Order: sequence, then structure tokens, then C-alpha cells
Amino acid sequence: NKKMNQYKDLISKTVSMSAEAADREAVSGSRPCTPPQASCFEFLLDPSLLEQHLRGLHPDPSPVQLIQNQVQPPADNRRNRTLKLMALKVAAHLTWDLNLLEKDLTIPVLNMLLNEFLCVSRVPPGVKHVDLDLSTLPPTTAMAVLIYNRWAIRTIVLSSFPEKQTKPGPHQLNMMSLVQQEKELTENILSVLREQATDSITVLEGALNIKKDFYIHTLRTLDLLAADPSTANGETESSTAGLRISADHLHCQVHYDLGGIYFQQGCSDPSVYEKAKEHFRKLDSSASLCCVDEQRLAGYLSACKTLTETSDPGESQHTPYGQISCFMRNHDYGEVCHKLCVCNAVRDALEGGVLGVSFHQLLIKPSKNTISFLLEVCTRSLDKEHRSETSKRKMAIFIKTVCNRLEDVSLAFMVSSHKLFMELLQDEEKKILMEQMRKSSATVNLSAKPLPSFYDIPASASVNISQLEQQLILSLDPRHIRQILIELHGMAERPFWRVNSKWEVPVDYLNVILAIKDNLTRDLVYILMAKGLHCISIKDFAHARQLFTACLELVTEFSPKLRQVMLNELLLMEVRGHEAGAAEGNMERPPPDLVSRVRGYLEMRIHDLPLRQIVGEECVVFMLNWRENEYLTLQVPQSLVNSNPYIKLGQLIASTCKELPGPKESRRTAKELWEVVVQICSVSSQHKRSSDGRVSLLKQRESSMGILPRINLQYDFGLQEPLVLTTLISLFVRLHNIVRVCAISVEETLFLDCSLQSVDVEAVVVTLKELVNYALSLNPNNQSWLCTQADIYFVTNQYSAAMHYYLQAGTVCSDYFTKPVPPDVYTDQVLKRMIKCCSLLNCHTQVAVLCQFLREVDYMTAFKALQEQNSHDSMDSFYDYIWDVTILEYLTYIHHKRGESDKRQVAIKAIGQTELNSSNPEEVLQLAAQKRKKKFLQALAKLYF
Repeated sequence: NKKMNQYKDLISKTVSMSAEAADREAVSGSRPCTPPQASCFEFLLDPSLLEQHLRGLHPDPSPVQLIQNQVQPPADNRRNRTLKLMALKVAAHLTWDLNLLEKDLTIPVLNMLLNEFLCVSRVPPGVKHVDLDLSTLPPTTAMAVLIYNRWAIRTIVLSSFPEKQTKPGPHQLNMMSLVQQEKELTENILSVLREQATDSITVLEGALNIKKDFYIHTLRTLDLLAADPSTANGETESSTAGLRISADHLHCQVHYDLGGIYFQQGCSDPSVYEKAKEHFRKLDSSASLCCVDEQRLAGYLSACKTLTETSDPGESQHTPYGQISCFMRNHDYGEVCHKLCVCNAVRDALEGGVLGVSFHQLLIKPSKNTISFLLEVCTRSLDKEHRSETSKRKMAIFIKTVCNRLEDVSLAFMVSSHKLFMELLQDEEKKILMEQMRKSSATVNLSAKPLPSFYDIPASASVNISQLEQQLILSLDPRHIRQILIELHGMAERPFWRVNSKWEVPVDYLNVILAIKDNLTRDLVYILMAKGLHCISIKDFAHARQLFTACLELVTEFSPKLRQVMLNELLLMEVRGHEAGAAEGNMERPPPDLVSRVRGYLEMRIHDLPLRQIVGEECVVFMLNWRENEYLTLQVPQSLVNSNPYIKLGQLIASTCKELPGPKESRRTAKELWEVVVQICSVSSQHKRSSDGRVSLLKQRESSMGILPRINLQYDFGLQEPLVLTTLISLFVRLHNIVRVCAISVEETLFLDCSLQSVDVEAVVVTLKELVNYALSLNPNNQSWLCTQADIYFVTNQYSAAMHYYLQAGTVCSDYFTKPVPPDVYTDQVLKRMIKCCSLLNCHTQVAVLCQFLREVDYMTAFKALQEQNSHDSMDSFYDYIWDVTILEYLTYIHHKRGESDKRQVAIKAIGQTELNSSNPEEVLQLAAQKRKKKFLQALAKLYF
């Protein structure tokens, strides 16, 4: 009592002094003082202050700080017991919310807190939790057991997530010993929790069978226990003491935690993903009721459905996501695209937007199912949200548009017989549409006819300007486009080529087109060209040909210059169409006529003719793709080579590829190609992205090879010849290795002797990355390109991606590791990079296994890796892949030293396999090693793919 009075006097004086200081500050006019932080002594003197403090808006110290500060190492004295009780009461105020506690408390602190909680909750000491019958225990005791075991498996899951390693600054060095101590303590706790994981899971699975409500300790029940444990025992263990936790609420949290641990275990046992999915599905509809992260839950569910590769027919009928997932599992991608296109079109119509070109194309030859789905979407959209007269009118206009665009009269009558058609359209509208459909059924589609007289098309009756403009935007029929423009020019004189801001023609042609004096002709030429270019961009070459042919016929009558422009664009369309077919597997050589026209374009010289750079580029690429190396190297006029930089570049690439079998000649040509590319990439160049999204390396200077203006070394322009791509990749790898002082592997070594002074580093890096990406999009099974891609990721510190591509390079040349990987693929350099990737990803057991793959086993690296305790791989599950007895013996020593008896037994079992006996013939030992190599690489592929 005497000491308590001294504490009171001290606190009283402190408060008085603080008040006097505040008065002085107020008088002097300076800013007010921050309220003093509450002291734990105040809560010890007056326990009622603790609850008052915790109920404050922003208590300082916070509840978590109070717990962190008061949980002491387990010295059994009155002071520590009092402080631990305070920490327990704070946790009770937080209703033992593990999300809050785990966020700010360390694993050692939470471990001590929960063990103290088990003690005060009368959990029988010395008895395993798995041996307890929770249904017979007092409610607060059972709840304490469940909270502890929930925390145990949650901690195992959270500890499996990789953590970013932070380097300490100079001011933190004196804290390193404390940090290391806490790290070791944490690892020890995690080791125990992992060993007991099966028991914790069993306890929680059993809790799901208990249907009665649970109770958890509150501040009041903890106070009763502290006041007199013997007399309070009856009340605190009764069925109504503490805070009631409903069985549904608890089951929801347990399902989530069990789902998490099963999902984490699925890495080593994929069959467990099914259990995870079942637990997550059971709380899918009630996640918001138990403070579960709904976004993470949705992610878990999505991942489980993908990993288990099962589809739920019932689900696919209820949710759009489920339907799309079902389509994709059945590889029914066309159905997905059509349905999405229809849904987007209905949305655009109801929002007053313009219908997209893709929907217009869908209506050209739709199936009966597509039209049926369209009508269903229209009905459901109008029933659910859009019931206003405005929405009904928009839907009526949309249905009219569909009827007008359908060429198949039977489908048009299918729409006209629908209830929406009958309800929404006015009588006059229905009468006109029905008359049009009857006429259409007796006539031939004019758009399928040739266009001998482009101007001999009659105009129809005038309608609203906005409707005509919408039809102008949607139409791809040249005759229909001209008809609409005639009507529009009869109603208003203005530039209708500006109706759609997305209509674009190349800047090179813009002045020539806008110089056309006749407004109608100018609009028609501009729109036909813009629509044709758009059709080419979406690979709709049939409509592009119709639009360009009509435009060519039109301009031939008055402009030789525009006539040549259209012939050039038609050539580009034919080149792209043939290359698109080649990309889809049609490897027929181009017809001689097309090759001849490409040569003609490259040799063409017409004064004052606007030329697009991309046409010349793609003509050179076309010749390279189809190995027209004889023309590029021998037949092309030298004057053309000197004056056309694209042909010069193409000639150098063709010469290098052609002469590859002869090392002396190829080295000379390769060196010349090197010098040209180095000039393009020199520091004075600029690295830009043009309006069409292609990367360019700009060069404005004179050289011995002529002027090199804006040459595009791009990779989305259609280069498909593997040897050409490999040559360019080899060149840029050499450039990259010089400017970045690193070693990226490559198949061809033509440029090893080449050097340079200074280049644009960013240009080289970006070009190499996207060049390799483009090459792999053409052939994802090219082993050389895969290794180069892996090296790129490795030197840019993207180690997981690097492992993905190293492993993929191995799979393509070993039939998914059923055969040995050739030693020229998995060289020691590649294996050492794979080892470093695994090490930096904290997958230390994988490091040890890979060390065996080297020509000389790297025992030092393997042993160092096995000493690491913070490993993010499956550790002992990889022991079966180790065939080196020395490494296995070291494993048994390490586990014995750490007291890890279970893992030591796994290592001993691995050593005891007869096929690893050193007395066996060499052939038997080699066979054992190859078998383990194959299984290990297949296991890695499952992890990184």
C-alpha cells in the first residue's frame, strides 16, 4: 500500500506539472501540447481506466502496442502475470480478431499471448489438443483451443509467402543481433507449428461438427478469473459466460482457414486443392458475415477451379463468369466472342452509343443461335433495368437496325416475329420493314456483284441526317456508302469525312485527298480508304479489297497520282493477306505475280508520288520471309540499294543469312550489317514509338551507305523466317551484352568479334526484348530463343520468369523431360543461372538438387543452401530427387544437428535405396541419376509453368 501511494503521488505530480506547462503554453500563444501518452501504471492503479482508454476514438498507445509491450518472457512472477492479464484483456477487447492481431504483432509475441490464453482458459496441460473432445469442454475453453489452432495454420500459410529481403542501414547495424534472435525464435516456433499442422487441421475439422454456439472470454470474465480463480471458476466456465460466438460465424472462419492451409499444401499434393475448394465454396455466400476478405476468397475460388480443372454445370448456367469458363474449358472460343459481341452491342444501343464494326460483321452471316441469343439479351436487358420510354425507343431502333442488316431473310423474319418487335415498333415502322423484307427475299444481294459503273447507283428517299451518319459509320458496302453520301450532301453541305473521329488515312496521303475539289468525291475517297485500312488492321481482307477496288475505280477517272497510291495500298493488302495466311499455317509460296509486283514497287521511281514508308518495309520483309535472297543480293540494281535504305538493310540481312555456311564471307557481310545497325542505334538516335504502335530507331545522318532516315527495326511487321530472326536476335544480343556488360546466350555467334563505341542503351534493350517476344509468338518451341528469353529475364532480376523459360527450353528438346536434356542446352552456365534463380527465390532445396546437374557437383553451394532454414520450397519432398550420396549424408547430419528427426528419416530413407549403392555398376548409377533428373525437372515445370 505504501508503494502504491507513492505511485499515486508521482502520477499526481506529473499531471499537475503537465497542467502548469499547458497553462504557460496557452499564455505565451504558442501551439497547444499533444495530450500525454497514457502510462501502463495508470491502468495498473485503476483497472477501469483500461476499458475507458480502449473505447477512445484513437487510443494512444493503441491496443496492439499495449499487447506488444506487456507480453513478457515466461518468468512466473506477480509483475509479469499482471502485465500478461492486461495484454489478454486488450486482446479480449479486440474480440480475438486474428486479422488485427497478426497484422501488427510478431509471431513470438502472438505465440506467448495465445499460450497464456490457453492457460487462463483452463485448457488441460500436457494433453494434445487433438485428443480433447471439444464438445465436452466448457465453451470458453473450447474456444481458446480453436483460436490457437486457427492461428497455427494461418501462421503456416502466411510464412509460406515470400518476403522481400531488406538491407539494414548503418544506423540499424546495432539492432542486427536482436533481429537475428527474433528470426531464430520465429523459425523455431514455425518448425513446431508445421510439425503439429496435421493435429491442428484435425481439431478444426472436428469443430465443424459442433452445432452449438461458442463463448469467448471478455474483460469482465478475465477480471473475475484474476480476482479469485477458485470462486470465479463456475461462472466463467458456464455456457453463458463471455461473448457469444454463433456456430455459423465460427464455422465460416474455420472453413476459410482450412481452405487456406489446404491450398498451401496443394503445391506438394495437387489432390488437396479439391479439399480447399470445398471449404471455400461452403462460405462463398456468407463471407461478408464473418469478416473474411471477399476479394481474396474470390481469388482462392477462381484458382481452385482452375487447378482442379472441373466445371460445375449448374454454376455455368447462373453466372456469366461460369458460362465463359465453361466455354473456354470446352475450347468453344467462337461462342464466347459472339456472345460478348452481342452483349456489348445491346449495351451500346441502350446507352445511345454507336454500334461497333465487330457487331456489324457478326450480322453479315450470323447463326440462328446467335440471333436467338441476341433476342434473349434484348428481352432481359429491357426487363431488368431499362423500362423508360426512352430506353424502349432505343431498343426499337436497335431492333430495326438488326432487321435492316440481316441478309438472311429467314433470320430477319425470326426477329420480326418476336414479341419485342411487335411491342416496341410503331405500326408504320413494322409495315415498312415487312415490305422491305418481302422485297429482299425476291432479289439478289447487289453487294455481291462487280462494280462496273460505280456512279450508277440510285439514291433512296431521304431520312434523318443522324440516322444516315450512323449508317455511314457502320456500312462496309462501297455502293451503300456512296448512296448515303449522296443523300447527306443533298441535305447539308459539310465535310462528312469528319463524321467519325476514328477514320484515319496516312498523313502522306492526306493533302492529296483533301485537295480534291468536288466535296462528294473527296468524302468518298477519304472514307473508302479509311474503312479499307481499318479492315486490313483487323484482317478483314475481303471487305478491304472491295473498298480499295471501288476507290481505285473512282480515282482512276481523275487522278493518276491517287491511282498509283491505291495500287500501292492494294499491293500492301495482298502482301499482308498472304503473310496472315502463312502465320496461320498456310506455307504455300506466294504467286509469281505478287512477287513480281513487290519487285516492281521496290524499283519504282515516280516523281512527286506520296509513298508510305511501311509499304517499302513490308515489301522487303516479304522478300526476306520467302527467301528471295537471290534478288536482294544479286539482282536488285545497285543504284536502288544505294538510294533505298530499306533495300540496303534487307540486302545485308539476306547476304548474312545466305552465306552462313561460309564463315569467312559471312563474317565480312555480318560486320557490314553490324555497322549499319550500330549507326541506327547510335547515341544521336532517338527511340520513339510511332502512331501505329511500332517501335522505331530514328537516324538522321549521312554515312558511307547513304542517308538512313527513320529505319524501323521492328518485330510486329511480319518477319517470320526463323534464320532471319535468329540473325537479328544474335546481333542485338551482342549489342546488349556490350552495353550492359552481361552475357545473354544466343545460337549464332556471327557478331562475337564486333565492337562499338556508343549506342542508345534503351533502344537496344527494348528492341531485343520485344524482338525475342515477337519471335517466340511465332514459334514458342524454339529452344535457342527460349534460352535467350530466359537470360534476358535473368539479367533483369526476374528470376521466376527466367526459371519458366529455362525449363521450357528443356521441355521442348526432351519431350517434356522424358528424354535427357542435351548438354548443349543445359550447359554449366545455364545450370548455374538456374541455381542462382532458385537461391534468390529462397528455394534452397531446389538449389541443392540442381548442384548435382553440373559436370562437377558444386558441394559448397549445395551445403550452404541446405543450411538455410527459411526455404520457400517443399524441402524434404525434394529429397527423393537427390542421387548424390554425399549430399544426402550431409542432410542427415544437418537434420540430426537441428533435432529434426522426421526430415532426417526421409534423408536416411533416400540414402538406403539400393540403386544408389556406390558398389553398383556405373550404368546402374547413371540410370538412377537420369530417373531422378527427369522427375525433378518435371516437378519444377509444374511449379514454374
